[in-house]
Amino acid sequence: MTDTKQTTKAPAGSGARVTRQQNAESGFKASKKLTDNLQKVLVDLLELQMQGKQAHWNVVGKNFRDTHRVLDEIIEDARTFSDTVAERLRALHAVPDGRSDTVAATTSLQEYPNGEIDTAATVDLVTERLEATVATMREVHDEVDEEDPTSADILHAIIERLEQFAWMVSAENRTPAKG
Repeated sequence: MTDTKQTTKAPAGSGARVTRQQNAESGFKASKKLTDNLQKVLVDLLELQMQGKQAHWNVVGKNFRDTHRVLDEIIEDARTFSDTVAERLRALHAVPDGRSDTVAATTSLQEYPNGEIDTAATVDLVTERLEATVATMREVHDEVDEEDPTSADILHAIIERLEQFAWMVSAENRTPAKG
């Protein structure tokens, strides 16, 4: 199944920004590179959550109930992970940008199809989105780790869980290897 990424122009001033320190705040402050990398992760997690909901509402067919339920788990974890990343940005004196137009314009995830989707196709579509979200994290990981190992540790935990979901969800459409 081929998806096409809808090209949308990001709103002026979109993306995470560095904020001024206030009151007695001090400590580590994220560079623009670190802020931009965490922002990439944030928008993909937010988009994963939204696309998961779209899939959840419109999946039909065999194994509906199990697929419907695992989508709830993915959505809940994506919501928690996006909050963790956004709050990490705030802790590093940056301002996360989770506005819908920013997410739509900057996510690396392909647009999710509209309408009812068969469970087998849903499994493939959701697996692709899980893997794309992980790919973004792996793409920025080394730069994040170089500047801030604590943020990299957050990415490690998210990668572990999303890869586990990708394996579990994709197994629905697999056949045993012969050998």
